[in-house]
Amino acid sequence: MEIDNISQKLSKTEKKLRQKQTKARYTLLKHEDIECVSYPTKSLVVANGGLGNGVSRCQLLCLVEECGLVEALLMPPNKPYSFVKYGMMEESKRAYDSLNGKEIMLEGSSQNVILYFNYVEKVPWEDMAPAVLPPGLRVIEELVSPEEERQLLDSIDWSEDEVLSNAQKSLKHRRVKHFGYEFRYDNNNVDRDRPLPGGLPDICNTLLAKCLEMEYIKQKPDQLTINQYEPGQGIPPHIDTHSAFEDEIISLSLGAEIVMDFKHPDGHAAAVMLPQRSLLVMTGESRYLWSHGITPRKFDVVQASEGQKVGALRADIGDLTLNKRRKRTSFTFRKVRRSPCNCSYPSVCDSQHKDPAPAFPDNDREASHLEEKYVHEVYEEIAQHFSSTRHSPWPRVVEFLRALPRGAVVADIGCGNGKYLAVSKDLFMFGCDRSKNLVDICGEKGFQAFMCDALSVPVRSGSCDACISIAVIHHFSTPERRLTALRELLRLLRPGGRALIYVWAMEQEYNKQKSKYLKEKRACKNKVEDLNNDAMKETDDNGCQSSVYPDEGVSQYKGRCCSVNEAVHPKLPVHTNRTSFDSQDLLVPWHLKDGTKKNAGHTKSHQSLASSANSQGLSPVFHRYYHVFCEGELELACKTLDCIKLQESYYDQGNWCVVLEKQ
Repeated sequence: MEIDNISQKLSKTEKKLRQKQTKARYTLLKHEDIECVSYPTKSLVVANGGLGNGVSRCQLLCLVEECGLVEALLMPPNKPYSFVKYGMMEESKRAYDSLNGKEIMLEGSSQNVILYFNYVEKVPWEDMAPAVLPPGLRVIEELVSPEEERQLLDSIDWSEDEVLSNAQKSLKHRRVKHFGYEFRYDNNNVDRDRPLPGGLPDICNTLLAKCLEMEYIKQKPDQLTINQYEPGQGIPPHIDTHSAFEDEIISLSLGAEIVMDFKHPDGHAAAVMLPQRSLLVMTGESRYLWSHGITPRKFDVVQASEGQKVGALRADIGDLTLNKRRKRTSFTFRKVRRSPCNCSYPSVCDSQHKDPAPAFPDNDREASHLEEKYVHEVYEEIAQHFSSTRHSPWPRVVEFLRALPRGAVVADIGCGNGKYLAVSKDLFMFGCDRSKNLVDICGEKGFQAFMCDALSVPVRSGSCDACISIAVIHHFSTPERRLTALRELLRLLRPGGRALIYVWAMEQEYNKQKSKYLKEKRACKNKVEDLNNDAMKETDDNGCQSSVYPDEGVSQYKGRCCSVNEAVHPKLPVHTNRTSFDSQDLLVPWHLKDGTKKNAGHTKSHQSLASSANSQGLSPVFHRYYHVFCEGELELACKTLDCIKLQESYYDQGNWCVVLEKQ
């Protein structure tokens, strides 16, 4: 009996392993176009065993060498998988049988990962061509000696009291000092009429004279920014403001090496190693068109040492490993620009932008205009591409829908391409959206959908058993309009009906790590509850009581809860994708993918944008307005409404979510 129980347990464990292995195969095919095969080959793909999820080359190589002679080990940069090629079929079969489900602990971490091996016929060695440096980019190694490096580092007095602007005080993620002119992070520019006393440090004169003599630069800089990065710190991808500085930008790396990521607007990327004591020179296209940044992490993907290399196949790309970061200090020199920029890249040049950043709306008319241009018109332009990226329903939304009684009438307000309209055949679902092109896509799929505004849905009151609003309300640009959208959802519900609402969260997660905001904002949750008393009652046209935010309450709420600017900046900032939000009200870029079928109707402003981008061979970039919600904000808004019960609130897929019941 005991032997039978052990056998059953082993059988269950093996079955679970095979399920995980099959899931890994499906994920690799779906997201990476890597096709696994069911028969033995000499090559294996190792899911969960890559540089992208913290497995070092040395660690993986030691493991796979236990099963035989490894001819080649390919670890693509920033990917959570690797490829291993054995000399003999028997060796790869041994690895497949003995290492599948192997649990290893990541170096320098308490986290474990489980490896899953699958056979592959084709290993994409030929696809792993070395990254080409952006045009105009140079890296000069050993520009200064170790002694000069020490002198430069010792010259920085981090304890010196300085008069810092509010913009610089808010830069909490790294230490920064400015000389010549202060770089203002609130407007990404400098005040040319207010130079800092003292100019550039004298110790930099020899360095700059050398750069001029070697023709790395053509004119002497007058602005210096010193950044100190601890391991795990970085800087978001950005392009130095065209109107702020001249063409040449140089940056000296001291104390440690670092990998800097460069990205072209069309998606091409290059990870560039900046060795210790090296000088980075950015001119032309690399300065004006490519974004550059440092990913916040504690390890970088670098070339392996000679002792870690294996095989001769694609050694320039295959021999990559992880390098632990150390404290690094950068000296970045720039020349302040005195006239508008007239570069050859108008699509990213603030001096040549025909369409300046919009201002935050002061009234309902301005809010409506902002949403028309930066929400409605944009979705008409990107509808096809947007739809191609929205194909997998979120599990908790599906769970909500499938828990509804058979035959329930459900409205999807802001249905997009209708991905939730076919979740359950037991429900009568219909959708509506402000975008005609998205509604047309729903029609092509055979869904019931019509065009309307979420602020005024042409459906009889109390006719729905349930409503869902997934990623819609954050597109309304004032508290009053967001509350109106919530009231409209509740109007559609019968008594006892339920609504599920998702809005983007300011507290995002990146690389499976919770944003710093998730920790900071939890302490604010009780404050949010207290602010519920700040709402005041007013009577609407029908004589019913409803609640709105008083103007004073809104600014107080934003400042106390969200740790953002107390007063909304007049110009909406443009968010850098895949970084934490720095503002609640912002524009989020959408890069229209090459080859995406665009709709025939273009607005005048978007026609010029597309034309400018196409003339440079770039993909058009559109900007969508968002108000990202901080923790407790959505619940507070819901509690100001009458006749509702807040059944549940939670965080899911980067959204704050609530389930409401109409009383």
